[in-house]
Amino acid sequence: MKRLTFALTLLVALAACSGAPSPAMTSVPGHGALAIQVDPNPIVARQVSGNTYDFPFEVIVRETGGHSINVTRVEANVVLNGGLSLARESWDAEKIRSMGYPTSLPANGELRYRFTPRKDVPDERLFGGVSAELKVSATDESGTATSASTVVTVTR
Repeated sequence: MKRLTFALTLLVALAACSGAPSPAMTSVPGHGALAIQVDPNPIVARQVSGNTYDFPFEVIVRETGGHSINVTRVEANVVLNGGLSLARESWDAEKIRSMGYPTSLPANGELRYRFTPRKDVPDERLFGGVSAELKVSATDESGTATSASTVVTVTR
């Protein structure tokens, strides 16, 4: 149930997204580093019936700096084209672990989270009018911070 809640909450930030992908990373040489991707991107919305759609996707988090890391926060920000923030969600490490997801990632390792949330989309124009940035923040074993983000899009 907690995983379903996480998936549905994340979907609020991802389900009606559109825009160009733009991965971004911040890291310090010689320390842990992150890369994230959503596969597929764009997410292909599959109409179940009427206004109900499935949004199958996988979030992939990779450690790329050669040092183990601990995820400290995951954030999703949905914005209307033009910059108006529509929704923002944030989960700290404790919340992520309480939902049954790991937050530790070994050097050069990866985590994969699979979701197929189902959501009503009341207006098809939402597919082309918003974008969502997904950001993952972490620290390595020395406490050095790193983060990565990507823009998620949806198509029908």
